[in-house]
Formats: sequence, C-alpha cells, structure tokens
Amino acid sequence: MIKYKFSNNLDLEFSKALKKRVNHYFASTNIDRRSDSKMHSKTLLAFFSYLLIYLVILFAGINQLWILFILWAMLGLGQALIGMTVMHDTVHGAYSKNKLVNLLLELPILLIGVESKVWRIEHNILHHTYTNIEGVDQDIAPRYVFRFSNNQKKRWFHRYQHIYAVFFYSLLLVEWLTFKDFVKVHKYWRNGLIKTVREALFIAASILVKKSLFYLVFLVIPLYILTFKAYIIILMFLTMLSVAGVIMTIIFQTAHVIPGTSFNDQDKPLIDQNWHVYQMQTTANFASDNRIVTYLLGGLNFQIEHHLFPFVCHVHYPKIAPIVRQTAAEFNIPYHYNETIWDAASGHFKLLRYLGRNSDGHCRVQ
Repeated sequence: MIKYKFSNNLDLEFSKALKKRVNHYFASTNIDRRSDSKMHSKTLLAFFSYLLIYLVILFAGINQLWILFILWAMLGLGQALIGMTVMHDTVHGAYSKNKLVNLLLELPILLIGVESKVWRIEHNILHHTYTNIEGVDQDIAPRYVFRFSNNQKKRWFHRYQHIYAVFFYSLLLVEWLTFKDFVKVHKYWRNGLIKTVREALFIAASILVKKSLFYLVFLVIPLYILTFKAYIIILMFLTMLSVAGVIMTIIFQTAHVIPGTSFNDQDKPLIDQNWHVYQMQTTANFASDNRIVTYLLGGLNFQIEHHLFPFVCHVHYPKIAPIVRQTAAEFNIPYHYNETIWDAASGHFKLLRYLGRNSDGHCRVQ
C-alpha cells in the first residue's frame, strides 16, 4: 500500500480560501462543474473527424503513399485529441454524472485503445495524488533510459536523453496498446489497488477484448481492404501510434517535468506540505491565453487548475484560473507558468539535458 500522507497543518488557510472562492464562482454563476454544450460539440467533432479520416483511408481509393501516411498521421493526431479532450475528462468523472452518457463515452475511448479502469488508477490516484513522487507517480518513472529528476540514478547515456527522448516518447502507445495495461493490472492487484483476483481477471479480460477490437479496426481491416503490402500498412499503423504518443507524452511532461517544478523522494510517511500547495509546487501551466491551444489540448495547458480541481470539466479552467492565480499570489504560493507551448516544451528538453549531464540537487536551467 502507498505510505505517503500530506500535512494537515501547513498552509490550511490557502486551501480553505482557494476552495471557498472556486465554490463561490460556480454557485454565484449557477454553472455546472461538468461538461456543457461546447464540450458536447467538441466531443462529437473529435469523434466524427476521427471516424471520417479512418473511412477516407479505407474507401477513398487513394493510391499515393505520401497522402496515406499523412492521413494516418492525422489519425494519430485525432487519437491524441480524443485522449486529451474527451477521455481525460471522462475518466476523472468531470464529464457527466449520467451513467448512460458515461457508457457511450467508452466508445471513443475504445477507439483509441485505452483501458479506462487502469488509467483511473495510474492517472487519477497515483499521478494526481502523489505528483512527482519517486516510485509512485508513473509519469516520472525512469524506465532505465530516462532521468526525470535528481532523485534518479544518472547513467552515462542519459547525457543524450534530450536527443533520443522523442523516439521513446513515440513508443508510448505501442507499449500501451500491447502489454502495459496487463502489467499494470498485475502490479495494482499486488499493491492492493485492485482488491481481488476476480476483479483483476475481469479487468484483464476486458483489456484483452478491447485491445483485440482496436487492432481489428485499425490493423486487421486495413490489411484486408488496402491493396498495399502488409509491411507498408503496418508502418502506417505505427505512424498513427507514434504521432499520438509523441503529442500526448510531451503535453503531459511539460506540465510537471520542467525547470522550477519540485520532485520528491520521501522515505518517511508524512510529506511536509499541504496537498494543495504541493500540487502548486509540482505542476505548471502554459499558453493559458491561447484559446486554440486550450481547445485542442482539452485544457491540459491549465494543469494547475486541473490538479487542484480534477472533477471540474476543462471548459471551466479559463474562468477559475484567475481565482487560483490571485489566491496563490496572496499567500505567496508558487504559480509556475510558461507563456507559450514552445516555452514549456523547450523547458522540458532543457531539463532533460541538464539532468543527463549533472548529478547535483539543484537544476539551474536557463
């Protein structure tokens, strides 16, 4: 079981003021914290655009390979957008309270090959609760080839990690859609996050069915319908997964693995910080004034607001962000922010470069 607990004594006034002000915003405006008509329109647009690209690939009779590779890359972009704009809110319970709606939302999640039950444990529980804590938050797991914080062992080849990172990021969905979910089920059962063997077996069987359907739709059917050699179609399929993997990994990493955010390697059960403040220390926003970025990334550029209020749909983040920022300033709490998505992404790679070349405990990245 996870041993970490946060302080119940430090910076309580900040937490109380923050929750009170955000609650007042929703109460005074009579706005539902979950999805609205704009979110519903975005969901339909993302889903049907994804479906349309898929049908064009199969039935438009396109013979130019370069066009088809672009379409498969666009399919990967659509896969990432559904993951960030639809799945993310859905698995957080921020989309709808309606059971039927949530059941229907499993369809786009199925079509990007993700198992929502495993994602809820890995993302909602482990990442959101224990952000940037070594050995718990899987988003900073080094997997031998990376060094994401000073708490992790530095190996000689890490000096090149800022160069080879994109290649390994492109493998995220390949790993995810083959064996990762099965490994996680076993691990979470062993750690008590999945309570019984029966539940673990049920989830594993569900994963097997869903992965099989995903491969049937996006690999077997194209192999049957398209007239190109099998290896070319497999390369197209891998192009889709690679594009989606790079986009999703970089977007999530730019919120936590950048200069200025904190990392924790606590061995003691009590973390010397209030949970809300800890989220502020380990999380960063970027491009919050860019409506296009906010729309396409499902509000993931408002990671601070998302981590503080994960059950709030991302369409509301631009409104509550000024509340969070003002409250943080009043209580002298850090509010990490990058002006553009480029600033955030370049900061991530600069940190990778620094951590690959330095062993000290202070990341002085310019």
